[in-house]
Formats: sequence, C-alpha cells, structure tokens
Amino acid sequence: MNETLSARGLEIPRRAAIGLACDHAGFPMKRFIRDVLAQHCDDVIEMGATSEEPVDFPDVTRSAIGLIQAGKVDRVVLVCGTGAGACIAANKIAGIRAAVANDTYVARQCVEHDNVNVLCIGGWIIGPQIAADVTRAFLAAEFSTEPHFRRRVEKLAEMDRRRGE
Repeated sequence: MNETLSARGLEIPRRAAIGLACDHAGFPMKRFIRDVLAQHCDDVIEMGATSEEPVDFPDVTRSAIGLIQAGKVDRVVLVCGTGAGACIAANKIAGIRAAVANDTYVARQCVEHDNVNVLCIGGWIIGPQIAADVTRAFLAAEFSTEPHFRRRVEKLAEMDRRRGE
C-alpha cells in the first residue's frame, strides 16, 4: 500500500481522491484543510461554499456525500461552524457514518470502531493546527477487524436498510 508519513508520524494511506466540503462558516478553514488533504491524495474534490456568503449545510452535505455514493471517494471531510449540522445531515443518508471530531482520539476511534467515512469539523471550535491533526488521524485510521466492531457496524447497516419502516 502506498503510504505517506505525516508530520505527526502517522502512516496515512494515499488515496486517489478525498472529498471536502464546507458551508460559509467553514469556508475560512477550507483552503487550509484542502492543503492537508492534498498531501495524502491525488485529487481533493471540493464542494460547497466559495465565500462567506451563506449557503445551507444540508445542500452542501448532500452534494459531498454523493461522492461516496458514486464511488469517487471513500472519505469526506465536512467543515461547518460546529460540525454538528453537517454531521446530522450526513447521518440522514443511508450508508454514511459521520462523526464530529475535535480531537485526534475521537477522529481515530470513530473510524476504528464505527467505520466512520465522514469527518465533521467545527471551524468555530478548533483552530487550523488541531484541525490538521484531526484530519490526519481520520485519514490514518482503518476499521478494526475485531468481530464485535464488525457486528455493531452491520447492525447500523441494518438500521439503514429498515429506515422508514
């Protein structure tokens, strides 16, 4: 596997593409996160706000999640004010497991235990350096092979399949 070593010593698998989207509240951090992602992939697919003019995070989130659904990326990073709105919107879509992570422990653990494929960052909550560390931890983490984590994520998938019943 082609990997890069981050500034924090993490082995991060190189990906063909990673999705990045933000609303207007996340826009000030977008360029910084794009530069972090670009170190670990061939293509950062950017969506969402292009300025601080208000946009609706559910629309931005739906577009970014479409990248996963279309098989163009396996991970997406969403940046909004707190991360919460984007996370709520992302988790409304079957097959998506999104988490807000404001520290590296959560960013790693949510992937290892819950197979999270969408990282939500609060641009108002954490600064650029912490956001970079959180993003790298998210990218470096891999879903555990332990049966109890696999069983739990399969139960989440079953919940997705039964949604609306």
